[in-house]
Amino acid sequence: MLEIAGLGKALRHEGRLTRRLFLATAASLASLPAWGASAPGVARRRLRWLANPFQQGVASGDPDPTSVVLWTRLCPSPGEPGSGIGPETVEVRWELAENEAMSRGVRRGVTWATPQLGHSVHVEVGGLRPGREYWYRFIVDGAESPRGRTRTMPAADSMPGELRFAFASCQHFEDGLFTAYESMLRDRPDFVVHLGDYIYEGPGQDKKVRRHTGPAKRRLHTLDEYRERHALYRSDPWLQAMHRDCPWLVTWDDHEFDNNYADGISEKKDDDPVEFLVRRAAAYQAYYEAMPLRAASLPRGPHMDLYRSVSFGRLAEFLVLDTRQYRTDQPNGDVSSPLNAAALDPRNSLLGARQRQWMDARLLASRATWNVLAQQVMMGLVARPPAKDGAEPLYSMDQWPGAAAERIAIGRFLAERRIPNPVVLTGDIHSNWVNDLRVDDRKGDTPVVATEFVGTSVTSGGNGKLDPEAEARLKALNPCVRFFSRERGYVRCRVTPAQWRADYIAVEDVTKAGGLAVARRSFIVEAGRPGAAEA
Repeated sequence: MLEIAGLGKALRHEGRLTRRLFLATAASLASLPAWGASAPGVARRRLRWLANPFQQGVASGDPDPTSVVLWTRLCPSPGEPGSGIGPETVEVRWELAENEAMSRGVRRGVTWATPQLGHSVHVEVGGLRPGREYWYRFIVDGAESPRGRTRTMPAADSMPGELRFAFASCQHFEDGLFTAYESMLRDRPDFVVHLGDYIYEGPGQDKKVRRHTGPAKRRLHTLDEYRERHALYRSDPWLQAMHRDCPWLVTWDDHEFDNNYADGISEKKDDDPVEFLVRRAAAYQAYYEAMPLRAASLPRGPHMDLYRSVSFGRLAEFLVLDTRQYRTDQPNGDVSSPLNAAALDPRNSLLGARQRQWMDARLLASRATWNVLAQQVMMGLVARPPAKDGAEPLYSMDQWPGAAAERIAIGRFLAERRIPNPVVLTGDIHSNWVNDLRVDDRKGDTPVVATEFVGTSVTSGGNGKLDPEAEARLKALNPCVRFFSRERGYVRCRVTPAQWRADYIAVEDVTKAGGLAVARRSFIVEAGRPGAAEA
């Protein structure tokens, strides 16, 4: 039974639900499995596995200098409700070692995979040494998982000489193969940042590269359906391999739940608000179950704390943001529009008041050389050419132009408080961009205050292309734009105390195995000098 007191707090946060809706939602959510990491009183008998229980692989995430999260999910039958295990609670052993052969063990223990959390396992291993590589595995009833490699972050007061990481987003299973991760694996990054759209919630479509399982004519609704979709994506061998190779920092965008949703408001405004939050609770639980997240992110009904900070010594601090759960509704009907009064309304927000206050406080307290905002939608106030000559340029209302006053205030905060070397990492848009951010990006004669690297999709949208004509038009209209392309891939970053280098890796064909991955363009930001220069 879901804890009703916690649900009441969550729904009061919405500020839009009546007592009738609260009671109806509480009753609906009570039918979902209770949250928890164990199930006292349930028999934990030894099971005979007819198939490999570790078909979802292993993963690690959210490292700090002395601890890391280790993850797996027991799933011998990925296409079946309950993953083919049923109501059993299963004892799982885990081991952490200093070498891949697992002969120099440093930590081990026992946990339980419960049906309440989809037989996922989240182990927070502490007491580790800073800046060290470790290997880990899980064992259940004699079956052994693949061995994963992870690492802790450097000591908080240290200044590492180098950080290598990659970021990616938007991996539609049907649109292509996850070849980007095959290339990323060769880079051996210290960690991966995933900026959202890890899964897509729509029904399966014919004549695609691969096909979604699940509902044939509608988007996902139930907890089992969201679980099955995550299991399908985790069946990809290159995605599994990349999770196995290093820790990940993850955040969601919209397709983990519902396209272009805004807090408690769906893209389809006629969705019943109770049904919408019930479905959001299911999507959030399935997301938690599928990701190497700490217990601090355990969902509470339709709410889940996902924004957090992760530091790589004093070299870089990453603020991982959530621009979906707390945002106001998109202005202008979520249709591309000029920056009119509705878009500039100071009440519009992508972060919400609490997250914004947290972000500002973390930036003010940071001692890092590089201060990174890892978030979802493009921060640059980038105009698109109007449909008719002489008309006003158009802006996306789902991106930061839909909360333009908040975006301008953030730029002013970065400038006035002299936040060192702000860098924004962005996904969502299925194209590559480099943007030099100003307080107001429409004013090209004002100083640059930050740099935004926008990474394209892994596969979403199918094969892309270089588009020099579109790049030229966008540069002519927007003083902030330094680079644009429609190719698929990811971004590889090398960060030192003196310099940030971003390599845009393009996968030339995502529809066939072995697509060629090339470093298409590279950009450099020098510490203390905002703005990107082509390498």
